[in-house]
Amino acid sequence: MERISWNQYFMAQSKLLSLRSTCTRLMVGATIVRDKRIIAGGYNGSVTGSEHCIDDGCYVVDNHCIRTIHAEINALLQCSKFGVRTDGAEIYITHFPCVHCTKAIIQAGIKKVYYAEDYKNHPYAEELFSQAGVELIQVELDETVLDRDFQKKLQLTTDLLHKLEEAGIEQSELMDLIDQTRALYTPNPSHS
Repeated sequence: MERISWNQYFMAQSKLLSLRSTCTRLMVGATIVRDKRIIAGGYNGSVTGSEHCIDDGCYVVDNHCIRTIHAEINALLQCSKFGVRTDGAEIYITHFPCVHCTKAIIQAGIKKVYYAEDYKNHPYAEELFSQAGVELIQVELDETVLDRDFQKKLQLTTDLLHKLEEAGIEQSELMDLIDQTRALYTPNPSHS
């Protein structure tokens, strides 16, 4: 069996971290890596011990939830809390970082930013990264690598659809099932 790439591995870690998010607007995960080793991870959520957006709703001021600490900041704060050096590290984020996180990433000495999805990419953030010599790399997470049985499931579904066709299912019903199958098995980065 072929192993997944380092980029897919670390981005998958960030995706997994995002599942802990308590934000109802966008679930984000971030993994800080140095020398192919994870040194910290974070997700967007509330301050420890305070109310969460999933429980009490977002606290929105000027179209921004001020209750939430961003995933990148949480990962950087974890490094600070435990005395882990970030200079020269890399960060894997499920979404393009905001301007504030961009500044924190640069100040922490992180040299490469890998992100899976564009999200309100601000030109000033891109300019800051460029000026600081921080490399931006988009890595599309292939979520099928997370499921070792993906090909078997796809084959079984295809076989079942073929048997339904042979059994004489109505063409419109079959086409509806095929469309649902495509939606289920086709990666769509904007919804992952």
